[in-house]
Amino acid sequence: MKWRAAWALVWALGLSGGVAASVRPGMPADPPPDWTEDAPVLSRLLEQAYAAQVAGWLPEAADRYCQAARLGQLDAQYRLGRMLADSPDATQRAQGHASLALAAQRGHEQATRVLLELQAAATASGTPLPMGDPPGCQLTGEALALALPAAAEPTEVVPHEVVERYVLALPGDKRRHAQLIQHLAPRFAVDPRFALAIARAESNFDAEAVSPKNAQGLMQLIPDTAERFGVRNIRDPEQNVRGGLAYLKWLLARFDGDVALTSAAYNAGERAVERHGGVPPYQETQAYVKRILRFYRSELHHAPARTR
Repeated sequence: MKWRAAWALVWALGLSGGVAASVRPGMPADPPPDWTEDAPVLSRLLEQAYAAQVAGWLPEAADRYCQAARLGQLDAQYRLGRMLADSPDATQRAQGHASLALAAQRGHEQATRVLLELQAAATASGTPLPMGDPPGCQLTGEALALALPAAAEPTEVVPHEVVERYVLALPGDKRRHAQLIQHLAPRFAVDPRFALAIARAESNFDAEAVSPKNAQGLMQLIPDTAERFGVRNIRDPEQNVRGGLAYLKWLLARFDGDVALTSAAYNAGERAVERHGGVPPYQETQAYVKRILRFYRSELHHAPARTR
């Protein structure tokens, strides 16, 4: 098996004595991926993963790296390994070490260097090196849920320039839809960054999206909500966005700008939030709220400057 060969490489590099749990603090960040002659799908996965990583959306970045690694992209194999090696989860750290070793085995110089850095850290720590199987996403294609350290939980609003880089990296139609949201949100006193977080979680900027519950469009409006906020054509992207922003404005006022409660209400309904006295104990809603907070990074809404 490939990961058994990876073990052999670890021994050859002299790493059997143990390493620290993650990449040595202070190790420089990886530069953007180089242009490659890989198939377009691999290049796109690698570029999307890096854009997500720069923006701080680490679970999404790791999942895309894993998809590309599964299809044979060597640099993605290395970058996945490095991310997993920094995970607070012991199983994922073991998977990361295996991924790094596989990349090194295939001749990736940075992977070899990182393994040697880990060995240097091991000299001081004496922690045994956990070497697991590659993550399931690399073997079966299942989604990878990267564990995040508590310190990575969002506390401050995401900078505008970070969000702008993310928007510009989106493919054509999705980028235009995201820019439409950015343009309209201030007119409803909604921070464009918060509106983007909602639209990303709801439809991933797909104007044709329809959920099993008949939520439709970019902002995933159900017909009752669309009618409530004056949307005549729910499938029209601009009308859909305006309806979603009007609903967000109303929810932000109702919940005093609390991002978690507003997000929970958008997902599960304001009555569910009020009935439970907070974020409802629904797995879907709790995961949804965490995703919004990881994008927006602030527990309180930052109202934009007023525009006409």
